[in-house]
Amino acid sequence: QVQLVESGGGLVQAGGSLRLSCAASARTFSQYAMGWFRQAPGKERRFVSAISWSGKSTLYADSVKGRFTISRDNAKNTVYLQMNSLKPEDTAVYYCAADLFASRLEATEYEYDTWGQGTQVTVSS
Repeated sequence: QVQLVESGGGLVQAGGSLRLSCAASARTFSQYAMGWFRQAPGKERRFVSAISWSGKSTLYADSVKGRFTISRDNAKNTVYLQMNSLKPEDTAVYYCAADLFASRLEATEYEYDTWGQGTQVTVSS
């Protein structure tokens, strides 16, 4: 069973940057597509970004394109989300997730099999 642990969240001013990390326990991490989702207070969890097992393919929500960058280091069993030009509307709990049986990158949460516990990102105006 894959275990995922997010880190790197915090409080930042609008226009600032944060880098989230998601460390996976499984040796087979390099076989999984990975995704980031976020959930703002009182709202549904929404897709942010995904990356293929190789790192060669990525997918972004329109709301973060050009500001966020997803990457992974398979040697470290870690996926990252670099967040630049942050806005107050980016405030949410951010979750990473693993798609263990991916044939393509997915933006719907039911396609993902394992989830981390989340890390809070708060952007002040």
